[in-house]
Amino acid sequence: MGFGSSEGWLSRLKKGLDRTRVNIVGLFSGGVVDEDFLEELEFALITADIGVDTSSRILQRLRDEIKLKGLRTQEEVRRALRDQIEAILAPSEVPFNTERPAPLVMMMTGVNGAGKTTTIGKLSKFFAAEGKTVLLAAGDTFRAAAREQLAVWGERNRIDVISQEGGDPAAVAFDAVNAGKARGIDVVIVDTAGRLPTQLHLMEELRRIHRAQGKALEGAPHEVILVVDGTNGQNALMQVKAFDAAVTLSGLIITKLDGTAKGGVLVAIADMRRDNPLPIYFVGVGEKLDDLQPFRARAFANALVGLEEDESAE
Repeated sequence: MGFGSSEGWLSRLKKGLDRTRVNIVGLFSGGVVDEDFLEELEFALITADIGVDTSSRILQRLRDEIKLKGLRTQEEVRRALRDQIEAILAPSEVPFNTERPAPLVMMMTGVNGAGKTTTIGKLSKFFAAEGKTVLLAAGDTFRAAAREQLAVWGERNRIDVISQEGGDPAAVAFDAVNAGKARGIDVVIVDTAGRLPTQLHLMEELRRIHRAQGKALEGAPHEVILVVDGTNGQNALMQVKAFDAAVTLSGLIITKLDGTAKGGVLVAIADMRRDNPLPIYFVGVGEKLDDLQPFRARAFANALVGLEEDESAE
């Protein structure tokens, strides 16, 4: 997929989810499957930021399965739990399609500190490994540091960056899409300023940046991606709702899953959108280039409940 070994990444994913998993896995001590055990399991899922409603639904399904299939051991319940989590996540496992008419225009959104600019650098590397040419637009014109960071990523990956100091971010996006067309570039990635969903004037500006890309190229942006900090827990749900309302998201990238006790938020996000699944294209477990990998529901569900990758459902 253009990144480094997924084998090494899977072990990093498991390590990254250590703090999330410890509360869940600790319950599977080989004891009896009774109501006390199931109530403790539900509390552990809520603590992992899977959310009250989603945890309640998972536990109801587990209780049904215990009765229907006659599950007796905690290990059987653990596998059934993994299957329930995987079933919720599976609709969000959508491979990112790189084979589209050029230029593919991607607009990156998110709050400050979510790892948006770093993620753009990693995506640039991913596309370059797929043999694609990339152009970056430094649409975060408010922060000199963001422009500089993007410039460093561009230099490192030998990718041009369209930038304006203190300029109009919509104009930067417009220029970048036009430049992408003129130069025959495969992928144009537009960075935007980090903003909180409560900053209404900034959300309106986000819509303006979105429109500017459409003026430069009909149908653009083709992808509107929200970068979500995995440590934000339930706040991430609010961000998904707010950004989707502002610019209609096409997918998510979840970062910083290393060292958080809130990794279950992916399950909450997927469940929140179960009627209209939102792709989780990539998840990140660290700062290295290959720490961003395509999302795999089964691997994530296994890591969350402490099962090995090759342990299949019964």
